[in-house]
Amino acid sequence: MQFPRIDPVFLSIGPLQFRWYGLMYVLAFVATYLIIRSEVKRRSLPLTLDDVADMVFYGALGVVLGGRLGYILFYKLTFYLSHPLQVFAVWEGGMSFHGGFLGVIIAFAIYARRKKIPFFTLIDMAALCAPVGLGLGRIGNFINGELYGRQTDVPWGIIFPGGGNLPRHPSQLYEAFLEGLVLFLVVRFASRRSTATGVAGWTFVAGYGLFRFIIEFFRQPDDHLGLIVSFFSMGQLLSLPMFLLGSFMVFRLFRSPAPAGHPDQRP
Repeated sequence: MQFPRIDPVFLSIGPLQFRWYGLMYVLAFVATYLIIRSEVKRRSLPLTLDDVADMVFYGALGVVLGGRLGYILFYKLTFYLSHPLQVFAVWEGGMSFHGGFLGVIIAFAIYARRKKIPFFTLIDMAALCAPVGLGLGRIGNFINGELYGRQTDVPWGIIFPGGGNLPRHPSQLYEAFLEGLVLFLVVRFASRRSTATGVAGWTFVAGYGLFRFIIEFFRQPDDHLGLIVSFFSMGQLLSLPMFLLGSFMVFRLFRSPAPAGHPDQRP
């Protein structure tokens, strides 16, 4: 099956070009605003609509700055040292989830302290939004024809531009499904199943770590990195600790006894 060759630019106005990849980020931030606004109301938090907009802005900065810096440091440091101006070409792709994750953690830690709101309360809300952004981002990767999978003979294999003449796994779509739709449903279920602060956040950490670790077996390793220890990819080495730590914390939170007088609450 040939790659559909979707034009990465969906709209051109004079010298201005609007790309699908960038549109996915815009849609993700809009969805994040709507989800957080709904959660603030459900949790009766003392946040105004302006506060919610500020929170999304902090999160967006964390995602973009952390994601770009993480990609540079974890994956292509030598390239960007030789081509420093390419650091700013984010519309061409090149974002690291793990870098963006750390960026959001730092941004929300600052925001939580500023607004005097428990840090994990913000993280729980962010955990409901992150899968939406991940799913849309992976669709953007597919449109760009990047981050494709390993060679395969499955009927749905796709011949990607730059991927040779043999079909490959559309691993971007696998990730959009597991890290996007499935992970969103899992985190939402956990957030409704337990009112313990931190359950949604740690469920996201564990779920993402597991799904990313599995999908990396189908995704083509970065050419400049290859496989580490002849078996694992960089993505797997970064994701396995997330799964282990997240699983431990979810188990701990669900096993913790509820405080006296609050049968539905766990610490």
